Amino acid sequence: MSPQQPFWKTKPLKAMTRAEWESLCDGCGRCCLHKMRDEDTDALVFTNVACRLLSIGSCRCADYENRRAWVPDCVKLTPARLKKIDWLPPTCAYRLVEEGKDLPWWHPLVSGDPETVHQAGVSVRGKAIRERDAGPFEQHIVRWPGQEPRGARAQPPSDRKKGPQET
Repeated sequence: MSPQQPFWKTKPLKAMTRAEWESLCDGCGRCCLHKMRDEDTDALVFTNVACRLLSIGSCRCADYENRRAWVPDCVKLTPARLKKIDWLPPTCAYRLVEEGKDLPWWHPLVSGDPETVHQAGVSVRGKAIRERDAGPFEQHIVRWPGQEPRGARAQPPSDRKKGPQET
């Protein structure tokens, strides 16, 4: 008997349960960095300035359930909205699954460890600045949130524990 395929390989995003949908978030925090769009050219630029609710150490929202009360323009990601968003990082699991790609080794659903996203250099931990400390966002324009991380290893370290989907 062959092992059961993980849900992200067998279900379209719109068929996932809320728990499955939420578990796709790898906790990198890249989508919670401020972005700016040029009004004339529509060009998008990324900053290393974190949303005021993002805990840079954990790369998680400090008040996820109530985030839109604090940050009204926070985007609630849905399968329909996903198709229209051009600013999700190339490593984003929602984007990868939508594109028919597999999750990388460091994704917590694969590794079984929420720290691997940080260990692989994918998260904003140590790279972002708090909104209240930033000053003008224009002084914090960076390219890395929209790129594949240079520091992420293509293969997992050999001494890591096998995740639940790899046993």
